[in-house]
Amino acid sequence: MTKAITMALTEFLASKPLFYEVIEVNRFPTIYATLHEKLSLPPIIHLVGTNGKGSTGRFLATALHRAGYTVGHYTSPHILQFNERIWLNGADVADALLENAHHKLLCLLDDEDSDALSYFEYTTLLAMIVYEGCDYVVLEAGLGGEFDATNVFAKTLSVFTPIDFDHAAFLGTTIHSIAGTKLRSMHTKALLGKQPHIQTKIIARQIATEKGCTLLCIDGMASETILALAQKLAQKNHLSDALRDNLILAMAAFEVLGHEATQRVFDQNALFGRLTPIAPNITLDVGHNALAATSIAHHFQGQKVTLIYNTYADKEYHEILRILKPIIASVEIIDVNESRIAPREALEAVLRNLGIDYGSFHAIDPTKNYLVFGSFSVAEAFLKRIEIAHTVKGKP
Repeated sequence: MTKAITMALTEFLASKPLFYEVIEVNRFPTIYATLHEKLSLPPIIHLVGTNGKGSTGRFLATALHRAGYTVGHYTSPHILQFNERIWLNGADVADALLENAHHKLLCLLDDEDSDALSYFEYTTLLAMIVYEGCDYVVLEAGLGGEFDATNVFAKTLSVFTPIDFDHAAFLGTTIHSIAGTKLRSMHTKALLGKQPHIQTKIIARQIATEKGCTLLCIDGMASETILALAQKLAQKNHLSDALRDNLILAMAAFEVLGHEATQRVFDQNALFGRLTPIAPNITLDVGHNALAATSIAHHFQGQKVTLIYNTYADKEYHEILRILKPIIASVEIIDVNESRIAPREALEAVLRNLGIDYGSFHAIDPTKNYLVFGSFSVAEAFLKRIEIAHTVKGKP
């Protein structure tokens, strides 16, 4: 038995960096080719896009499970526990099952390959070990599409959520380059959700023609019945307009797979961290880009919130804060212990430039309404700071 096989999953993953300045696009396909015949993969629904992948995927995975199927939902990153990434039949995967899958995967890989795989690449393979024997897997891409680790698997259906500007260092600075990279992950059948840029649909049609892929668009797939049911459930479960649109996309995907979208399977709350009220005066959202900010500004239109915020240095935080300014009473900057976080002085300079009052986050004032926003890391830092992390155990 090699040394690697004796390592627990937590220790093994801790040895791998979470982020990379350069993505090696050939490593994972090459390694996967050596072991794909040893894996028994269920039908895969691939979720690709800039925003909405997590909530759309969970709406769909939960509906499939309620319809009587065994289902896995792979999503990233996590907020507090690694297990959140690998959801199985209605719950985050159990530690024992994770460890068993980890041991099995290490036995399938040689030491050189297990060492070479990135954190996300190894986690992706680990999830597929956990999901062996399922009826469906809802598989969320990371930051990309065409070159993402999740794209090596054959897909029953590719589902594209809204595509917008993000991760410019990896995906480019134009919608054409970003959308092209994501949309080239389509395989045999694809469903295109509501898009903020008209070019995306044009690019999708071009790529579908080149690949011989059947392309379905949400405006043609969302029937009046689906739209009415989604609106009813959005009102019942207090979903924002963006989350309602994600619910509609999940319903359409469910029907593309040959099932009927009903209230019984889609009467759901949103995935935790998506405009989630965690206290009467605190809403938490893991969004971190301009598209998410636009959705949130619309949701809180006419209201004022105290924004608990921090940001990664590579995000367009000037634009994000400009969009949010109409709903901001003030900003309270929360400390996040991560190397990717923007320098405090740079964030403060932007706030001054925009004329937004700011200070540091110390404690919750029960007389104020708060929005916690900025990234998964901001959500994690906040939940740990105010010691309500245990509430996540009861998340919908």
